[in-house]
Amino acid sequence: MAAQSFLSESVLGWSIFTLILLGILVFCWVYIRKFQSRQESEVVSTITAICALAIALITSALLPVDIFLVSFMKYSNGTYKDWAASNETRAQIEDTVLYGYYTLYSIILFCVFLWIPFVYFYYEERDDDNTNRCSQVKNALKYTAGFVIVCVVLLLIGAFIPLKPPPGQNSTQWEKVQYLFEELGSSHGLPALSFSISSLTLIGMLAVIAYTAYGMSVLPLNLIKGTRSVAYERLENTEDTDEVEHQIEKLKSKCADGRPLSSRDRHNLQELEGKLQVLRRRGRHLEIAERNCCTKVGSALRPIKILLGVFFILVAVLFTVALFISNLDKALHSAGISSGFVIFGTNLTNPLNELLLTLQPVFPLDYILITVITMYFVITSMAGIRNMGIWFFWIRLYKIRPKRTRPQALLFLCMILLLIVLHTSYMIYSLAPQYVMYGSQKYLVQTQMPPVGPASGNSTLSTTRICDAIAPEDQCTVTRTYLFLHKFWFFSTIYYFGNWGFIGTFLIGLVVSCCRGKKSVIEGEVEADDSDISDDEYLH
Repeated sequence: MAAQSFLSESVLGWSIFTLILLGILVFCWVYIRKFQSRQESEVVSTITAICALAIALITSALLPVDIFLVSFMKYSNGTYKDWAASNETRAQIEDTVLYGYYTLYSIILFCVFLWIPFVYFYYEERDDDNTNRCSQVKNALKYTAGFVIVCVVLLLIGAFIPLKPPPGQNSTQWEKVQYLFEELGSSHGLPALSFSISSLTLIGMLAVIAYTAYGMSVLPLNLIKGTRSVAYERLENTEDTDEVEHQIEKLKSKCADGRPLSSRDRHNLQELEGKLQVLRRRGRHLEIAERNCCTKVGSALRPIKILLGVFFILVAVLFTVALFISNLDKALHSAGISSGFVIFGTNLTNPLNELLLTLQPVFPLDYILITVITMYFVITSMAGIRNMGIWFFWIRLYKIRPKRTRPQALLFLCMILLLIVLHTSYMIYSLAPQYVMYGSQKYLVQTQMPPVGPASGNSTLSTTRICDAIAPEDQCTVTRTYLFLHKFWFFSTIYYFGNWGFIGTFLIGLVVSCCRGKKSVIEGEVEADDSDISDDEYLH
């Protein structure tokens, strides 16, 4: 009976995970195809982008499965279920999740340090009119070797970095040698992989601060404010076009008698002709946008967009408040920087943590909520990337535009989103620390009661408590996600300060988004400094 109960609950958890997996694959395919350039579409880069994004989202989808398994080991009264009463059974279940993390994180390292760089450099070599495929592969491997070296260095550092304090000065030489061998022998794949993933998560933290925080503010406000009127934009563009044409004719009239133009006039004429070309392209885009049925449907759905924008801004405020409370709790009640700001239990009421604890017994409501949170982070991150573009310090490398994104930009996009989703696991832990550590587990506390009368003996009162960091180890099982996140205390410390940076960037982005006016109905389609190939052919 216990075995059947264990089997049915395991099948339930993994079945829903499989459905989420299929949904993720469909989402990734639609997402990449939406932004892919029609003219420069490349099969290899498309498959690479879809697979990389899917792997990142699948890794996040494993988090609620981990929480579900540790939660369903116990009844609501704090006792273990029959099939989970054995320590070996519980260890076997958690090892299954651990192997899943091993596999997915190894694939992520493969994508970040080998697959994506190789495909990117291979495509870059093709841009140099190099028709020799062997030479393309050779040059791509040469550049990719640098990424592989970085990966090997991170794995070696993670494998041999000491996780325990060294023996004191009074210890013998043998104890010091024994400590060294124990460290080398105990540092297998988990520390090495965790160190490498944590290093990538640091980069993801910077991407979250730059793109996600800004996207969480700009996306809702864009939905609420809407776009400018197409008819008004066409009228304004026509007036600007007439004005530029008049200035060009005025300059050309200076050389009507055969006299050459001065260098200043030639420079001004060249600028005006470039501006006129952009205005004419805008006019063609606006003309098609005015006839496009999607524009008319969008106008009809304006109330729904406003409601969706209000919902998104409320969710963003909820996340920010939950993150602020969690960081404040760590600042007030943690052991400090040297411990990675780890807190022993939840001392301040966190609204999102309480909501997840309430939904967790009614599986899969918490699974749906965490999936929605993950997808919300991805959507807002994409909104931030699309509005800002892909930058290297002050240099904009690529723009992300629907149906006009180059293959190299798609690979950069998926690399950034992959790193962002890696940091999402820690973000969810920061939003709901107790839920991510233990789920809805409870444990029994035995309390000795004084005798009521002279004839009665001592009685024992059993009470249930929600699992936290001070609970007995044999009564509460920690999720493997938490172990990966907190293997190295110094990463946790950096993540803590990164959360404050995220809150500050969100507030700044909110102010900037409020001050900006409505965006154009053809926002991002036509720009003067557009580095992408002209998209006029897509209009026909």
